[in-house]
Amino acid sequence: MSKIVAAGVAALFVAVSAPSFAQTASSDSMGHFSAADWQKLTDTRINLVKAALQLTPEQEKLWPAVEKAIRTRAEHRKTRIENLAQAMAGEGGLAEAIRKQPIEAMQRRGENLIQRGTDLKNLAEAWQPLYQTLKPDQKQRMAVLGISVLHAVGSAVERRRWLEQESSED
Repeated sequence: MSKIVAAGVAALFVAVSAPSFAQTASSDSMGHFSAADWQKLTDTRINLVKAALQLTPEQEKLWPAVEKAIRTRAEHRKTRIENLAQAMAGEGGLAEAIRKQPIEAMQRRGENLIQRGTDLKNLAEAWQPLYQTLKPDQKQRMAVLGISVLHAVGSAVERRRWLEQESSED
């Protein structure tokens, strides 16, 4: 029964994340999202993870640190995406900006990678105490969610590449 629940939650997570993100997006030509859209996406993802884990009252006490780390990571991602969109809008696109200022582009990329690494490390540190208290079935649901997220991210990357190729051919 728990495998069915886990599979259902994972399917829901994958099904809701990307489409809800796309459907709630602002309608500008670059596909930017409003602050409310980002908040809604983050809230949805947090609520799905929390619902999938079915935390006990003792585990609930450890959840706020995890949620804070998730929200911080999401906010930093939003900022990186906004900065990338600005770079793409100016200078004739991102490729042109990189061509004109390759050293600055490498520095920005390095800073972004450092920030992503720091955020991921902080998220892992926040999860550690809670993860140690999870029961085997909760750990299994967490693993299913993780695999689903990786699959969804891979699909999103492929869609983005396809769209970039389509737009560059026009």
